[in-house]
Amino acid sequence: MNKYMKIYQSICEKIINGEYAHLQQLPSENELTKIYSTSRETVRKALNLLQEKGYIQKLQGKGSVVIYEDIIQFPISEMISFQEINQRLGLDYETKVEVLEAIRAEEVPIVKHALELNDHDKLWHVIRTRTKDDKVHIMDEDYFICSVIPKLTKEVAAQSIYKYIEHEMNVEISYSNKSITFERMTEKETAYFGQLDPPFTATVRGIVHLNNAERFQYNISRHIATEFKFVDFSRRVINKTYS
Repeated sequence: MNKYMKIYQSICEKIINGEYAHLQQLPSENELTKIYSTSRETVRKALNLLQEKGYIQKLQGKGSVVIYEDIIQFPISEMISFQEINQRLGLDYETKVEVLEAIRAEEVPIVKHALELNDHDKLWHVIRTRTKDDKVHIMDEDYFICSVIPKLTKEVAAQSIYKYIEHEMNVEISYSNKSITFERMTEKETAYFGQLDPPFTATVRGIVHLNNAERFQYNISRHIATEFKFVDFSRRVINKTYS
């Protein structure tokens, strides 16, 4: 990992954990070069990334000020595994692997079409629930192409499949396309969540690509609708060519 990314992650964790509070000024660039034993250019790259991601605002003559507020529950716009979110935000959810099976693509036509597969192509079908205080809050359903991930175990699924892919298989995950809808619960969801009022889930669907642009995963993440909060950060780009 590049040095500036390590600095970015370090400062990011301190902001999220409250070590650097909302509207607090970060140490100066000179101070950060000493803290991280690196060059000023490397520190600037880390700060630029923090600003781009909405954690800080760089002010002329005043350094960098934290603008992040602790309102992001699940970062929809980031490529990040549930376990990484769980650790980063200290959510303390427990993961249970409810289903792990190999199926044929023809059994799930929507997934077959989304991943551009043939009828006989094999998929890993994984359902995991995320529980806290004996209550299921999230139900994740994933379909992975078996030719990309030949072996998958419950032990891996209970931890982090992304970690296994990237660190054990040395395969790079790159990007995803996502959509968010609010949908009435089916019997399948009710079996995991129980009876909810209102009986709706906020459902995030995503098609995930490898670094070579190959599609390898179809993900359906269902959240209790009344607990779901979608928060993103937008930065305006000035249009200098107004008509």
